[in-house]
Amino acid sequence: MGKVLSFGELLLRICPDEGGQWLQENKLPFYVGGAEANVATALALWGVPSAYLTALPDNFVAEQLVGYLNGKQVQTDSIVYLGNRVGLYYLPKGKDLKNAGVIYDRAGSAYAELKPGLIDWDTVFQGVDWFHFSAICPAINQSVADVCEEALKVAAQKHITISLDLNYRAKLWQYGKDPVEIMPALAQYCDLIMGNIWAANKMLGISLDEELIANLSKEALQEHAEATSKAILEKFPKCRTVANTFRFDYQQGIRYFTTLFEAGTLYTSHEYQVEQILDKVGSGDCFMAGLIYGFYHQLPPSETLEFATAAAFKKLFIPSDATTSTVAEIQETISAYAN
Repeated sequence: MGKVLSFGELLLRICPDEGGQWLQENKLPFYVGGAEANVATALALWGVPSAYLTALPDNFVAEQLVGYLNGKQVQTDSIVYLGNRVGLYYLPKGKDLKNAGVIYDRAGSAYAELKPGLIDWDTVFQGVDWFHFSAICPAINQSVADVCEEALKVAAQKHITISLDLNYRAKLWQYGKDPVEIMPALAQYCDLIMGNIWAANKMLGISLDEELIANLSKEALQEHAEATSKAILEKFPKCRTVANTFRFDYQQGIRYFTTLFEAGTLYTSHEYQVEQILDKVGSGDCFMAGLIYGFYHQLPPSETLEFATAAAFKKLFIPSDATTSTVAEIQETISAYAN
């Protein structure tokens, strides 16, 4: 197979502590992030030919960021240089991106200035067999949403496999459109759609039976995951695989499992439970990368799901946006929790 191309905005995550100690110490921790960049670096770490396309300003900061990606064996030849700034977001350590405290500083970034016609997709897609993007991209503005559709049309014409992560960020959808007005037109091009039953409802208009899942039992969630997956496949005939993640925070810790629906069969992963974690950011990206890894290597669906789930679980203990877990370490986790 050829390379996997991930498309999205490269971000810097700024991590002030909640107590304000950073002001006294003059230290502000940060991480290189962005959902699609996290996927790209994970795949490169796991030996999958990985490329990344974003837009950055033509300055020394961007040059260093590109050098950082290249150092992780991510190809960056197609990056577009325009505009004046790199997107930022602020999130205290340990918090989730769905947390109300997240602050985005992305308006006017280079990526936000992308417009249809700027990218030569025929050239970009040379040697590419898989194209990945997320719902964060079209959440930026209508112009970027149009760029996504432009890319998807060309990718579909070239029979490139397309994956979509339905990550919902309420604070980003601020240009007068609800996700359900934008996302279905993009999802119709996708072969693999990953998210959860709530995101599928919010972004694709798939029915949500809140009474069924009121107690959040695993059996009820599995039943709903199968129903949601079948509804997605019916609504978007090109899609052949749907994956759902379920992560719940309790006082006693984290509960995490996933499902994969393909060829009429629902697969459910091992359920992980743990009392404490380090960093929630990037776990879903790691799961997405794990799915791509499994399908890239033509692993059976159950093996693909277990690899992706274990990779995502291990990411919860890594204090950064992207994973540093190797394939061997992920496989050790699968073995350790199998019994």
